[in-house]
Amino acid sequence: MLKVLLVDDEPFILQGLQILVDWEKEGYEIVAALSNGKEALDFLRAHEVDLIISDIQMPVMTGLELLETIQKEKISNARFAILTGYDDFSYAQRALKYNSMDYILKPVQKKDILALLRNVSSLDKEVKEKEEDRQKMEDAYLARNVIALIKGKYDDNNLDYVKTHMQLSGGIRYVDIELIGELRESDEDDYDMRGLQHQLFNACREVQKENVNHFVFDVSYDESSYDIGFIYCDNMATRNDMTDLEFLESMTKKIESIIFKSIRMICGKKVNDVSQIAKSYSSCRMLNSIKGFHNEKKVYIYEDEVQIEQKSAYLCKKSLDECIAAIEKNEKEQIEKSVEKLYDEMYNTGDNYNLVNLNINYLLFQLIHLATEQDDNVNQEEVIQYISENSFEETLTRGSSQHLKNFALQYADYLMSLRKNVSRGILSNIEKDINEHYAENISLRNLGEKYYMNSSYLGQVFRKKYNISFKDYLTNIRINEAAKQLIMTDKKINQISEEVGYMDCDYFIRKFIEIKGCTPSKYRKNNAVT
Repeated sequence: MLKVLLVDDEPFILQGLQILVDWEKEGYEIVAALSNGKEALDFLRAHEVDLIISDIQMPVMTGLELLETIQKEKISNARFAILTGYDDFSYAQRALKYNSMDYILKPVQKKDILALLRNVSSLDKEVKEKEEDRQKMEDAYLARNVIALIKGKYDDNNLDYVKTHMQLSGGIRYVDIELIGELRESDEDDYDMRGLQHQLFNACREVQKENVNHFVFDVSYDESSYDIGFIYCDNMATRNDMTDLEFLESMTKKIESIIFKSIRMICGKKVNDVSQIAKSYSSCRMLNSIKGFHNEKKVYIYEDEVQIEQKSAYLCKKSLDECIAAIEKNEKEQIEKSVEKLYDEMYNTGDNYNLVNLNINYLLFQLIHLATEQDDNVNQEEVIQYISENSFEETLTRGSSQHLKNFALQYADYLMSLRKNVSRGILSNIEKDINEHYAENISLRNLGEKYYMNSSYLGQVFRKKYNISFKDYLTNIRINEAAKQLIMTDKKINQISEEVGYMDCDYFIRKFIEIKGCTPSKYRKNNAVT
């Protein structure tokens, strides 16, 4: 509601103005009705309003004196309108000189007040839209600079801009905020997930109003990722007399209460300065890749989960090396034996949770390096995460020997596929599959299962070869086929939508407009065969 201040020394005028129009219906609230300019000036020093409607001739301070004082002393940005019984051009001149937007003669007519209110509403809307656009541009520019730091590809200009526009002090972490348990198999799912991602982003900013510019949308640039990046400073917790964990857990609950969805936070290693945030981001990715072997939590903190340098911990080096060698050679029987031997040694040492974590983390890091030697273009952390999550079953304990066995067997197959470099020959088969079955619920997951490939790896090599994501490739084929049917047949649009793989016709139309630049109906009309 826009706030209005009425100023007139005649009580019946003030009363009449208040009942003359339906202020609430017009989007206004009368916050005060005062009898002279001095009272109005005192009120404005303590309160903000959007519109002042004032009489000219009043005791103590006239309306024109009020307007002049407001302008000279910059007391308020409110728009000003003059009411007067004097049809005197000199008054109008002075009012216009000090930016009065209207000059209304008494007796006041309803139509004149309505015209004023609607004009102010229109101008206010225009100002707010411009401010929102300006803020969006500033946010986007800041985000680009933050992402440059996160990726480790920045210069002094990026660093200076971030330090100037963010509230940074104390230790700093990169935190990944992600939705839990949301499916994203088809294009429609992707559209829904993108909507949820926007909801998550807005909820984060709502919960942390004083740090809204610490959140970054689409840090990973990965088509399967719908997370939000957060630059966390430990003074956020200390200001609230909390630990890092307490603060982040509290923040998690507040966000969940807004979006009614479960989320988790993955917190990278603490660094001393934002110039080192790339290290925290890298450790966050690493922690995200191995969390499948850790007990499920809402908040994972790097130092609590990854304790490679813990002096008191015991590393079962010989058993680990045997396990790694068996996985590298894809020797199924030896893999199971070496995992059993590793767990026997760990539990004989003391069945310590931190010790088990240490050894599993060491094993996973070594396997990442092993895979990188085969293909350094693949995001190995993402592959580790995918396989560890998919090798876990509800009946198992995370990080148990059976969980690790399942993972090790799947990872050995994955390494074998890297060695054979199956991506070279298999992509042509996948391309053929897509062209023949584009109307079906086809996804990287079921293609990966068909060709015995990790779907995350398959998506990465697909993008590398075609310079486009799998989903965009599939969408282009579907929309191009729809375009052909629109020209060559008289089928209804909803029928074509279903035949090319879209059960939701509205979604099909959105994608068609996105690719072809017009609606299916207009495309058919413009390309009609004559």
